[in-house]
Amino acid sequence: MDNEKEKCNFIVRSDLMKLSIVIVNYNVEYFLEHCLQSVFKALKNIEAEVFVVDNNSVDGSIPMLQEKFPEVKLIENKENVGFARANNQAIRISKGEYVLLLNPDTVVEEDTFEKCLAFMDSHPKAGGLGVKMIDGQGKILRESKRGFPTPWVCFCKMSGLSSLFPHSKKYCGYYMGHLPYEETNKVDILAGAFMLLRKECLDKCGLLDETFFMYGEDIDLSYRITLAGYDNYYFADTQIIHYKGESTKKGSLNYVYTFYNAMDIFAKKHMKTRSLSFLLKLAIWFKASFSMMKRIFKNIFLPFIDFVLLYVAFFYLERFWATTYWNNPDYYPSHYTFVAMPLYALIIQFCVYIFGGYEKSFKVYKLLYGVFSGMISLLVFYSLMPAEMRYSRAMVILCSVVSFFVLWITRKVKTMLKSKLESENTENANKYIIVGEYEECERVGDLLKKTNLKPEFIGMVSVKDNADRAYFLGSISQLEDIIRIYKAGEIIFCSKSLSQSTIIGIMSKLNNVNVRFTIAPEVSNFIIGSNSINTPADAYVVSVNAISSEENRRKKRIVDFVFSFVFLLLSPVLLFVYKRPLRALKNNVLVLLAMKTFVGYNIQDKKHNELPRLKDSVFSVSENIKNIDLSKQTLHRLNLLYARNYNVNTDINTIIKNIRYI
Repeated sequence: MDNEKEKCNFIVRSDLMKLSIVIVNYNVEYFLEHCLQSVFKALKNIEAEVFVVDNNSVDGSIPMLQEKFPEVKLIENKENVGFARANNQAIRISKGEYVLLLNPDTVVEEDTFEKCLAFMDSHPKAGGLGVKMIDGQGKILRESKRGFPTPWVCFCKMSGLSSLFPHSKKYCGYYMGHLPYEETNKVDILAGAFMLLRKECLDKCGLLDETFFMYGEDIDLSYRITLAGYDNYYFADTQIIHYKGESTKKGSLNYVYTFYNAMDIFAKKHMKTRSLSFLLKLAIWFKASFSMMKRIFKNIFLPFIDFVLLYVAFFYLERFWATTYWNNPDYYPSHYTFVAMPLYALIIQFCVYIFGGYEKSFKVYKLLYGVFSGMISLLVFYSLMPAEMRYSRAMVILCSVVSFFVLWITRKVKTMLKSKLESENTENANKYIIVGEYEECERVGDLLKKTNLKPEFIGMVSVKDNADRAYFLGSISQLEDIIRIYKAGEIIFCSKSLSQSTIIGIMSKLNNVNVRFTIAPEVSNFIIGSNSINTPADAYVVSVNAISSEENRRKKRIVDFVFSFVFLLLSPVLLFVYKRPLRALKNNVLVLLAMKTFVGYNIQDKKHNELPRLKDSVFSVSENIKNIDLSKQTLHRLNLLYARNYNVNTDINTIIKNIRYI
């Protein structure tokens, strides 16, 4: 979208108020509630309006807004239209002299808006303003101030030079590392998480460019603000918490592509340079390849180590058995050593995998079941071999027994190493302290008891200096010492007892202490923090992601593998059953190779992309409901139930009932 088109779409209002706040929400109900509580506290002395643009959330955000914040001007989208377009919807009908774009996963201080507006009023050439942002552990977020992504700046960021020289003007231009976080300065780029904009400036430079679906729109708008003759400022006299989309997986291929593609759009639009575009495309491929290789290495490392150790154990076991039992070290032929024994190891590993021996939560009985089933499979396979190929039933049994001990030892060693590396964090992780007044601390403590995390309560810290030692460990002024002495892993602040400014100030001061900070909003039944633990949302996330659990993914893959393998074996017969034989053969092969799955979502439901990802499917979950015109709501409900309550019987029944249509 070019600037002229953006200006035409902008509607100027004559009945101005001081501030319009725009929050775009997408399935972050608890973050949004906490954000709005802090926003309305900060608007106490300001004439303002608050917009929430919801991008078709399914987590209860809308009912929460209608019940708890009826004063909010709600815009409900029927689909996820992206960050830029959603903000523009509210900006076009806003009446404020200033417009603040604010993320829902933020918490502002009580005087944040007053300070920022006063600064903007006293600096008429300021077109946009950003503030100091800290994360859920009190650490300053480097994107609070940024420079233009020139080819050199992009190269330094992507090559790691900016991390090696974090305070260099030359090498850390992306984060403007030469500018102190404690000083207010002109900067190039503002962060979209908190972006205070002068409406007069927006009239000249236009709205957010809707070409950017996510990421990059703040860079583009900041650049156009400077082209319009205004300045962008980093304002250091206030700070906010930005949980920074804690659920975003920045190592994922999707994030890498989306982020660098946004940078590529910016480069093509403003810099007209092929070198930067090429550099960004190269970065996408490099980052994506690195991410993929890292994931593959992580997934195959333990199976590879297991295979090597099993083969080495089998090799020496064979030598030992041949020498002691057969009195002939060369009793077994070479192909038994180099073909049969690796096959033994792979079959046993496969059976262990089927029974959950490679799950993160290791259980000895799963390993035992897997090895035993592997031994039975080998013995059955052994009995079917020609007489001249039956070398030793005893070796099969001995290899299986040895396999159990080898695999058990590798998992014990892995657990011990992991425990050693994380011993300090693990020891303190579940130890928490509640900071607040006595009644509120008791309420928050009751909330924690209802969770499944079973954390270890250390004690309470009073907000007053004259703390009653019968109830409190000490006062808030002693918090750092209390954390050190009691080795706490988490501090929970009661926002009813403490101002947001106090909480944020403490978090910022203690950013070097290895603890997590969480906040319990007043009159709410949730606690929220940097990793959003201890919230009722966790139960919903777990249930919706049931189909993506490690155990269910394995079960689903086994069903696909077994049915596709059997169908291919029976192809000479089933060709007379299939409606479209060639298509059936193709689908069976694709499922066997894990390129497709037999049962998946109904893709007519546009919201299926919001659910845990599945491969393209042969059949949909609505396949058994034929000759009925299902509504969009019903299709989404069927998809949601399939994801939330996955059962292999659903897949099996669907495949059997629709075998003719494979």
